[in-house]
Amino acid sequence: MRSYRILFRTPEFTPFLLSFAAFAAAQTIGGLALGTLVFRATGSPFLSAVSMFGPQLVQLLGATFLLSGADRLPPRTTLSGLALAFAAGTSVLALPGLPAWAVFVVVLLQGLVASLGGGVRGGLLNEILSKDGYVLGRSVYNMLWGLMQMTGFATGGALLALLSPRTCLLLAAVLYLTSALVTRLGLTARSPPSAGRPSVSATWRTNALLWSSRPRRLAYLGLWVPNGLVVGGDSLYVSYAPAAAGTLYACGALGMFVGDMAVGRLVPPAVRPRLATPLRLLLAVPYLFFVLRPGVTLSAVAATVASVGFAASLVLQERLMSLTPDHLAGQALGLHATGMAALQGVGAALAGTLAQLTSPAAAMTLMAAGSVTVTLTLTALGRHEERQPSVPGTRPGIPSEPAATD
Repeated sequence: MRSYRILFRTPEFTPFLLSFAAFAAAQTIGGLALGTLVFRATGSPFLSAVSMFGPQLVQLLGATFLLSGADRLPPRTTLSGLALAFAAGTSVLALPGLPAWAVFVVVLLQGLVASLGGGVRGGLLNEILSKDGYVLGRSVYNMLWGLMQMTGFATGGALLALLSPRTCLLLAAVLYLTSALVTRLGLTARSPPSAGRPSVSATWRTNALLWSSRPRRLAYLGLWVPNGLVVGGDSLYVSYAPAAAGTLYACGALGMFVGDMAVGRLVPPAVRPRLATPLRLLLAVPYLFFVLRPGVTLSAVAATVASVGFAASLVLQERLMSLTPDHLAGQALGLHATGMAALQGVGAALAGTLAQLTSPAAAMTLMAAGSVTVTLTLTALGRHEERQPSVPGTRPGIPSEPAATD
């Protein structure tokens, strides 16, 4: 499938995107409002970064205990419930006088329930689209995420100049409710792709099975670590340029949009695998220049160019799906989403700590240097893997045994 026209004629694809768009807009507006609220109250780059990206770290717990639900819960009900839970939590965050410890309890609980979202959405997209349409559909999904980030952060920055952060949080809660409504009315009720009840033991068994393949491990690490380090640096925009943080986030989202459109629509399938390393390097290298403490204009250019490199995730997701059987697609994509979110949370905490000890500019430079180092290391390991002899009649990464069920 190489045509947007055919893609959007696919039943349920449009309401699927609309529900995600409302959810993504709520996340960006609400995240910027909360980060600004915490920074104004505490003056701490660390607490501001953790308030925006710390919940993603908690998704690691969800990946450990809850992720089997990605393939074993009805997707429409699950996505609607997640949106409602976020609406409720964001409304609580808007309460005046809420103590700092309560703020972090709420955002960490949101991170825990969000651990199911990536897997359920990824698995549902895999069901809605045909095999040859997945990369194009995923690129549109990522482009929409970039567009909603760009619009959400720009709108959020403008709204914060006119309204209080708490009012912006209430607006985000309304958008979460909209996402729940569109999901409920626009998507068909489906049975879970896999039989059995969600459980901790099922989650652990399938995660262990997914992690047992060395090619899949390298794909996961390539998706998680370079991305997480760069996003950790991005979490310092509020403390690096408080008055222009929304602009920097919007420029980053623009670069992400351009990269996903180019890789998903224009790059031939045979060429895509060769772009994984160049795109991951592009993601980090522009941030090395933050050691010079550039002004807002040059920082915005760097953020835009670097964010084109986020399209590496399309290349690596395609590889991950080629190494994973269909009945494990939801949990495999959920493990990717929660692992990436967790590493972004770790990156935000690490970047915030470095910024406290040095400066936001120095911390962003160090995070970028770490991302480059990890990318080059994983590339060398991948080349070593390719030189290893394979067993005739097998596909690397595909388990010979069926997934365990409860």
